[in-house]
Amino acid sequence: MIGLLIVAHGTLGESLVECATYVLGSRPAKLLALDVRDCSNTDEILAVAKAQLAELDSGDGVLVMADIYGATPCNMLCSLIQPGRVELVAGVNLPMLLKVLNYRHESLPALVTRALKGGGEGIFHVTHCHA
Repeated sequence: MIGLLIVAHGTLGESLVECATYVLGSRPAKLLALDVRDCSNTDEILAVAKAQLAELDSGDGVLVMADIYGATPCNMLCSLIQPGRVELVAGVNLPMLLKVLNYRHESLPALVTRALKGGGEGIFHVTHCHA
């Protein structure tokens, strides 16, 4: 099973985990969040991320999902990318998370594709609602 790590500002990561847990009925295995509240100690945050990656990787790799491309949480993780072993996707949202939770049996490259597609396909311009 591919491990999943969400790294985001504030408490967004853990909030996404809580939402997925609610939708799915139980907390998914091999899913962790690293909430970045203070970007001043990047070495400490990076050490925690490394430990979480080791905990999550059971041999199939880890998909890391950051909130904003170019922001500190994402930038810090760039040094941890290992193609085929640790992949990073930015722009995490709940549709993306739910998509990857349902396809973790696929390869890590395939899961990256699912994450990108699922995140974008979960965005709609709503002009009317069905009752």
